[in-house]
Amino acid sequence: MRWVNGHYTCGLDAAVDVIGGKWKVLLLWAMHEGPRRFAELKRDVPGISEKMLIQQLREMEADRIVHREVYHQVPPKVEYSLTKLGASLNDALAPLAAWGTAHQEEIEETYRERHPEAG
Repeated sequence: MRWVNGHYTCGLDAAVDVIGGKWKVLLLWAMHEGPRRFAELKRDVPGISEKMLIQQLREMEADRIVHREVYHQVPPKVEYSLTKLGASLNDALAPLAAWGTAHQEEIEETYRERHPEAG
């Protein structure tokens, strides 16, 4: 991140700071159809640990891209949803997802060449 005099030096720095890492983009995408409960997000994002899911959701909430709603009922219920800012970020990710889909076979082939142990 390039941070100078209390500001990012470009918009891409700001965006990458919010979505940095492997999981946040996948979590954003998982919430695009509406609010999700913790277990649903864990199921929708294979490979994420419970600890990492908690950490990422807290960071996303702090960055104001995810809203956490607690329903005071028995049993307790918590839902996570995109804020207006998060929904606009998800919209910005749609072209990236389309690019990944269009080039998925080529990307997978390259990955297998670089990581033959992965099969």
